[in-house]
Amino acid sequence: MKKEYFFSGMLTVLLFCGVASCKKKAVVINGSLTQTPRVVKEGLEFPWEIVWGSDGKIWMTERIGRVSRIDPASGNTEFSFMIDEVLPMGEGGLLGMALHPAFSGNGFIYLVYNYDNGDGYKEKLVRYTYSNNTLTNATVLLDDIPASGKHNGSRLWITNEAAPKIFMTTGEAGDQAAAQKTNSLSGKVLRLNIDGSIPADNPVPGDPVWSYGHRNPQGLVMANGMLYSSEHGAGVEDEINIIEKGRNYGWPLVLGPCDVDEGRFCKEANVKEPLWSSGRGTVATCGLEYYNHDLITQWKNSLLLATLKDKTLWQLQLDATGEHVINTTIYLRGHFGRLRDLCISPQGKVYLCTSNGNNDKIIEISG
Repeated sequence: MKKEYFFSGMLTVLLFCGVASCKKKAVVINGSLTQTPRVVKEGLEFPWEIVWGSDGKIWMTERIGRVSRIDPASGNTEFSFMIDEVLPMGEGGLLGMALHPAFSGNGFIYLVYNYDNGDGYKEKLVRYTYSNNTLTNATVLLDDIPASGKHNGSRLWITNEAAPKIFMTTGEAGDQAAAQKTNSLSGKVLRLNIDGSIPADNPVPGDPVWSYGHRNPQGLVMANGMLYSSEHGAGVEDEINIIEKGRNYGWPLVLGPCDVDEGRFCKEANVKEPLWSSGRGTVATCGLEYYNHDLITQWKNSLLLATLKDKTLWQLQLDATGEHVINTTIYLRGHFGRLRDLCISPQGKVYLCTSNGNNDKIIEISG
């Protein structure tokens, strides 16, 4: 059965059919907030990642190569550090970031950035140590990842377990065919041990590739025992995916759910269909977080998604299994422009960063 799309005023109902099932999703276009969002910080230059630290501060990367720590109450920048090796180009530069689960003790901060290795534009994952108000001890965990002025992925997620693992997204860097090549690091979700070594239980021994067939995944969060990723489509079919070991996610041969003409490849290549798809258009899906706090009760058990082209915050409410989206509400349409990323405080406050390139901001939503 083909995908069908129905549009009706303020309420949009999308019906798409995959190989196994069909799901209806109601989309409320203009969701309302009970409190006006507060601008925490402005005057920023293309923020890429914001992370809530165990120190109660917001840690941020900007594409120009700057890492900062910001007080969410006052908006004051308490720490700033430039990484000279970073080479901004197009959408490239200093990108993804994650803090070690024991950051308050070891000060380990993990960063993804683009650079010139003398043989072209590349991407690397580097661990730094934060101490005495500076970053030191740069340790390269993975390098020579293909990069370009677009589609560099770069989101990080570190698991909170006895032996933490690092998940990292990579884009296909403009080489679409590379996403289907399992011997390439482009268009993948990678999985490493916390020291950069390869886990013994990865799909292929000695290989960091965990899943493949990705175009440009720029959101990553673990919740409900699952790893969720947001991924940019091309002209259609932005996606939210549940990332599984060894699975193929279709790009560039499959767009969104498996359609009739994609069905054979989907079956033969073990393609995992998306949890959610934007359908006929794109919204430019980016930062992704899971919300399950009491502060904003209507957002409980939801994925929160920042979008660039659509300039909105999407709430994707999940069912009890976490495997289906049952309701979708859209907020902040055009209020702050392009939204790149978000993070959530332990109290349930949501922080967003813009990506307009002109006086970018961090915004707080608390109701």
